Amino acid sequence: MAEPSCYRRKEVIGDCVLYLGDCLEVMPTLRTVDHTITDPPYSEIVHQNRGRRGNDLRRDGGPNLHALSFSSIEDIQERTAQLICKSCSGWFLAFSDIFALPRWREAVLNAGGKSKSVCLWIKPDCAPQFNGQKPATAFECIGVFWCGRSFSVWSGGGRRGLFTHRTNGPSRHGAHPTEKPVSLIRELIHLFSERGNTILDPFMGSGTTGVACAKLGRKFIGIEIEPTYFDIACKRIEQAYAQPDMFVEPPRKAEQLSILGTERRA
Repeated sequence: MAEPSCYRRKEVIGDCVLYLGDCLEVMPTLRTVDHTITDPPYSEIVHQNRGRRGNDLRRDGGPNLHALSFSSIEDIQERTAQLICKSCSGWFLAFSDIFALPRWREAVLNAGGKSKSVCLWIKPDCAPQFNGQKPATAFECIGVFWCGRSFSVWSGGGRRGLFTHRTNGPSRHGAHPTEKPVSLIRELIHLFSERGNTILDPFMGSGTTGVACAKLGRKFIGIEIEPTYFDIACKRIEQAYAQPDMFVEPPRKAEQLSILGTERRA
């Protein structure tokens, strides 16, 4: 059977399946997943601020910030929420700035999902506000939505939705401008999923969610439109399996599947 033309490449690494393509084209072809944990683009105002001259220069010794090379979420937010709610039977966690969060809530409700909560990622080592004209934003939001038909469940009990993790910890890869800490994603996966569940990340970036899934014994489906980040994600996930956590099975041989033919590599 011929491979579908909705993606340019497909990699299978252990229990992780990675697609190089547009998530709006790939998601309709997927089977239902248990949960979605993703870091989509933010609102246009955030993208504009990251591109202003001087905003990429840090004076505190941290890594410089750079203008974002991808578009904001606004034009595809409604359609993305529809596809996720259709393909996901459990939690949908979306990193978001405060401007995009209300639109996520509206889009999920319109798609038949439920808005459950908002969590905060506290960033103790974030960049300060260098011009001194306002406080620096030291957190990012995580929209917490439920796409299932049954009651929502998680393993956190009544704990507060605050997560404190350094942006520039020792496990940071650094190639992607909005990379999230592996420690943060691992904590979210532990709280919002069970071992053996399948996690979808339609905005995979450099593969942090896939790395965390490989370490925690979850299956993973990742979609990324940018070839450079896709290649980085493949390498990071392979490395995660090469240094497995206890009780996580080693991977099968990685496969590269192309719509122009089938290529395999060890």
